[in-house]
Amino acid sequence: MAVAAVQRRLVIRADALQRVLAFGALIVLIFIFSLASPNFLQFNNIVGILLATAVNGVLAIGVTFVIITGGIDLSVGTVMTFSAVIAGEVITVGQMPVPLGILAGLLAGGFAGFVNGILIAKLKIPPFIATLGMLNVARGLALVISGVKPIYFNDTPEFNSIAMGNVIPAIEIPNAVLILFAAAIIASLVLNRTILGRYTFALGSNEEAARLSGVNVDRWKIAVYTLTGLFSGLAGILIASRLNSAQPALGQGYELDAIAAAVIGGTSLNGGEGSILGTIIGAFIISTLTNGLRILSVPQEWQIVVTGAIVILAVYLDVVRRRKK
Repeated sequence: MAVAAVQRRLVIRADALQRVLAFGALIVLIFIFSLASPNFLQFNNIVGILLATAVNGVLAIGVTFVIITGGIDLSVGTVMTFSAVIAGEVITVGQMPVPLGILAGLLAGGFAGFVNGILIAKLKIPPFIATLGMLNVARGLALVISGVKPIYFNDTPEFNSIAMGNVIPAIEIPNAVLILFAAAIIASLVLNRTILGRYTFALGSNEEAARLSGVNVDRWKIAVYTLTGLFSGLAGILIASRLNSAQPALGQGYELDAIAAAVIGGTSLNGGEGSILGTIIGAFIISTLTNGLRILSVPQEWQIVVTGAIVILAVYLDVVRRRKK
């Protein structure tokens, strides 16, 4: 017990150090881009960064749970799009109230995550393959249901206010940003204060040991993937509200940014380690980097190269950190 307690304290310290380093990297980026361009710290640009972080941050929160279990979810981007399309169909075609459309979008995301969990936990399909398949299924369904056409919310202006409205007009911060922070707080409480969170870490640390301890591994794994799907559904609502439309061809590629945010924030791809705070910092790093490079007129293809290089560096540092334990 004493050895386990010491190991746990070491893990906590390593996680804290990772978050400090990530936050320091974010501050350095902000400092560099503010010197490189006087437009970077303008209020409208800062709001743009916050809005860009909102969608990716919510997706990354969900992915964090899965990665901590030692799994992966490549479908979060297209599940996000699928959820947005479902919400759009319910609100515009079905002429249903906006709250019902939101609920439908969340349930669509949760159901996709549930199916991922069944495929992985019950059918024993590797997470990479199962969620890669779901990526294409969700993408195809979004195109089929929408008729390969965007769904616009022109007749329901209240839907746009979900992301772009201001609950607190005095600070002029869009609701999407407040929703991100609220989601982060709730997710952090779930991860650190509930049995789901404890078993999430247990599955990633040693799944077989958790099974031998009497934990229903399959049930909790399904629960984790379902939760990830719910966060993808929430991201779908946010991006549809921000664009005031559900774009069925959108979504692929978002999963990479979400995974990158979690890894940069200290979530280990080997499982057993991670935090919501670190993931949010990682999401801000990606948004800040992308925004700064765009302001400096760096071509988009090079922006992708830089982001990929940073992810590789983050994974390498995680490998080095684990070797030293």
